Amino acid sequence: MYELTKGANVGLAALSENVGSVMVSLEWTSSTGEGDADVSVLLLDANGKVRSDADFYFYNNPVAADGSVQLLGKSPSGSGNKDRIGFDLTAVPDEIDRIVVAASRYDGAHFGELGDLRLTLSDASGEDLVRFGIDEAGAVSAFIFGELYRRGGAWKLRAVGDGYAAGLAGLATDFGVDIDDDAADEADGQPQDAAARCVEAAVAPAAPAVVGAPPQVLAAVPAPRRPEGEGEPRKPAPRPRTAKKKVTLPRAAKKSLAENESWRSARLFPVSVLKSDRDREARATSVLLSVMAQVPEFGRRLTAGFGAPAGRMETFAEVSLPHGDAPRRPDGVIRVERAGKLWTALVETKTNGNALRAEQVQAYMDIATRRGYEAVITLSNDVALEGSPLVDVRIDGRRKHKVALWHLSWAEVVHQAQLLIRHEGVGNAAHAWLLQELLHYLQHESSGCHGFQNMGSAWVPVRNGIDDETLCHGDARALEVVESWERLIRQVCLRLGGELGQKVLPVQRSKRGIDPGTRRARLADQLCLEGRLHAEVRIEGTPGLLTVIADLRTGRLRTCVEIPAPDQGYPLTWAKRLVRRLAEAPADLHIETLVEEEAGGPRGTLERLRPEPADLLPKDGAHITGFRLSLFKGMGSSRGNAESGFIRSVDDAVHRFYATVVTHLDPTPPRRPSTPERTPVT
Repeated sequence: MYELTKGANVGLAALSENVGSVMVSLEWTSSTGEGDADVSVLLLDANGKVRSDADFYFYNNPVAADGSVQLLGKSPSGSGNKDRIGFDLTAVPDEIDRIVVAASRYDGAHFGELGDLRLTLSDASGEDLVRFGIDEAGAVSAFIFGELYRRGGAWKLRAVGDGYAAGLAGLATDFGVDIDDDAADEADGQPQDAAARCVEAAVAPAAPAVVGAPPQVLAAVPAPRRPEGEGEPRKPAPRPRTAKKKVTLPRAAKKSLAENESWRSARLFPVSVLKSDRDREARATSVLLSVMAQVPEFGRRLTAGFGAPAGRMETFAEVSLPHGDAPRRPDGVIRVERAGKLWTALVETKTNGNALRAEQVQAYMDIATRRGYEAVITLSNDVALEGSPLVDVRIDGRRKHKVALWHLSWAEVVHQAQLLIRHEGVGNAAHAWLLQELLHYLQHESSGCHGFQNMGSAWVPVRNGIDDETLCHGDARALEVVESWERLIRQVCLRLGGELGQKVLPVQRSKRGIDPGTRRARLADQLCLEGRLHAEVRIEGTPGLLTVIADLRTGRLRTCVEIPAPDQGYPLTWAKRLVRRLAEAPADLHIETLVEEEAGGPRGTLERLRPEPADLLPKDGAHITGFRLSLFKGMGSSRGNAESGFIRSVDDAVHRFYATVVTHLDPTPPRRPSTPERTPVT
């Protein structure tokens, strides 16, 4: 991989032949797992300015109409995040001279608090080509990682690594984005976070968006995300938004005309004819690929992360391709045409928990290499882990043409469909209806597309070994259970994020630079020692991390969240307000007062504390740093996804805790002065 230093540049064509579409990843780590930033992209003309506000892409305007830019969202990486951006360089308008890739932080946070900042660029095959590591970012809240620019008709990448002390306002002004003069004057002479709030006020939308409304192009640079109801009243945008309204389906079902509940609605994709695994695989593949071709937003959303360009998409099922003595029939083929060029991917699907076969995937990789195809996509109920491929294949390094191997989980397909039809919107009502029919099919119990649903053969032996204390340190079966646990948590995040329309990501606490395999090995050793599986989940807009603990010794699940104490007011007022906000929470909710000492403070159930909130106050007057809210429930014993299974019990516990506890809490509070780091709950 080519390593860039600050200010250096490199031509993309010299590194790979597949640079018509590229992927840029911005990464950072945080020792607490809570550090985050918002990625943005600006398209600049020869004068170094945006042509209009539509040339600014951010979390609420993630996709360019011509497909040249697509923000693909965050995924966990080690102890931090990786934010990916897909660029179709063949679709970038000729008048665009530079593409700036930047990120910003908010609420007074700065990039100097994050570690391991880096930019990575990969080609259409998924191979990493260039890396730019940043040693020190400084106390800035806006930062330019790099820029793509044209020279002699070819694209090059420059490592920039410059920050803006003026934050979001300085970044926006430099590139020609208009900011309301009143807000700019108000920001003069104020601290950096105050200036950012003024920018936020200047660029707020003219009116509240309709529930499920699509991404809109704002009249000025977007503000950092803030939970609903937080902050000062916002000014209207200087001119109205004109983006075309998109269609989402209502959450509440329409009143049925059926005579009784036994009447079932007719469906576009019936499941009653499915008799075997082969039938399920063929039907699921055909249904998915047909909807991808007919709903451009959905097809583009799934293929952009695989390096596919934005263009006309066609899909095919069970195409016969020659291979040795007998032809091979991949489950599907995806082809995208852009400017007379074809991007082709072979698709291999599995349903009902069936595992992918290495020899089958290897054959498709060989076929794709010989025929000049770009990718092989595997699709199954399993969830891929970072640094741990589902299928090992041989790559012939002597061949000039490279084929990328990608994996997609059925849970990810459902997640993307939910985001589009319930939160972000699609082009018209017919597209929304097609996605709804696809979602109904995939979620039907007979479709076989249920996501990760088996903890593996090691689950029962590990549980028994923990019960009778015979599980030894270094047992390979413990590592298998840890990997299955990580897959389960990723799937829980996908399901909850699709329902909420918010980012829900697993948090992975580890030292910087530790590879995923080493991190999982340490967690396996911890499991052998303590008999517990532990995970943390970050839900956008919530006051703390949602923690999930599965105690295999006691057979109990614990879901909890820690919320910081307010900056102002009296402890008794805090306790009364907390109990009042939890009026509709379960009576068996455990509340614990967190104090500076490790021993902890008073605790009790919500039922007992409702008449006497003062019981939450420490008798010795110790300083309160926050409160921990916990729910306990029995853990499923079997390894599968049945009603009594472990997977179902974890999924239900997280969803119940969020719905009955977290939703009643105040949104993300303002940043507090740093306090000594607390040991995660165990």
